Amino acid sequence: MNEFDYVRACDPEEALGLAEPAPFGDGAVTRFIAGGTNLLDLMKENVLRPHRLVDINGLSPWSTIEALPGGGLRLGALARNAHTARHPLVRERYPLLAAAILSGASPQVRNMASNGGNLLQRTRCYYFYDAQVPCNKRMPGSGCSAIGQLAPQHAILGASEHRIVKHPSGQAVALAALEAVVHARSTHADRAIPLRDFHRLPGDRPQHDTTLDDDELILHIDLPPDGARFAAHSAYLKIRERSSFAFALVSVAAALDLGEDGRIRAARLALGGVAHKPWRRPEVEDLMVGEPPAGELFEHVARRLVEGAHAQGSGPGDNGFKIPLARRAIVRALESAVRGTSPTMAAEVEDRP
Repeated sequence: MNEFDYVRACDPEEALGLAEPAPFGDGAVTRFIAGGTNLLDLMKENVLRPHRLVDINGLSPWSTIEALPGGGLRLGALARNAHTARHPLVRERYPLLAAAILSGASPQVRNMASNGGNLLQRTRCYYFYDAQVPCNKRMPGSGCSAIGQLAPQHAILGASEHRIVKHPSGQAVALAALEAVVHARSTHADRAIPLRDFHRLPGDRPQHDTTLDDDELILHIDLPPDGARFAAHSAYLKIRERSSFAFALVSVAAALDLGEDGRIRAARLALGGVAHKPWRRPEVEDLMVGEPPAGELFEHVARRLVEGAHAQGSGPGDNGFKIPLARRAIVRALESAVRGTSPTMAAEVEDRP
């Protein structure tokens, strides 16, 4: 058993003062814990071995959801996923986000998982969770055991020779499509990080999932007011191996703003399950602006969005099937968005505490 200290922080300054930056790969680090739905699994599997856990659940200002002056919505980093999904303002203005959250994990996990923790969860790569095999994400420079092996859950876009994993969050995909902004604090400064820049592609630093520093905490996530104009025409599609408690093979967050003439005034499109971060290409979204929504246009957009995709793995274990699957899922999600946001998309919320 790995011993560790447990400290409950009473205010943000105390929590940040307990942060202990250390080189990645060194197990003697401090970790912040909120819901713990990912961190505790990593500790049980000996993937992470912190010597101190700092409980930040007492930082109540970060657990609220509130409207912003001039529009928009502020999601506290400590607000639970279930509370966020069923919040009236989320369901009314940003049903795309509610749908993405409700498709994730299970009711029990959503009741515990926090908004900030959801963005910070680690990959569910089989080889990352096996502490007995080399993994560049656990120990930089040791190699990537996933390359050439079983790969259905791995990336087809943005991978590198050092890592081919994908980011597991569905909530992040919807937040990317809605152009959310993450606000973080350290002991010396606050900063705002657009969601599109929050997660990193592996490049030559595969051990880092995000641009967040070791001594920073997420305060809240802001949704811009113009995101609400997509409320009437949005769709979240998640394709997975089973209907519950499974991560996406491919997911799509599609949002359209249609004019009175039926043409597309603005479009947002993000892919999940395919890369180390939610995959967006604004220049591809711009191809839809001013055009009538049609299958031919959507098929062209789908081909452009997955340009450069490469299969990973070998033999029957490769993930080449995800490339046509992603294209078809994009078309299906856009067609669903044109028909209008499903009345049940954000309303199917379990009546749980």
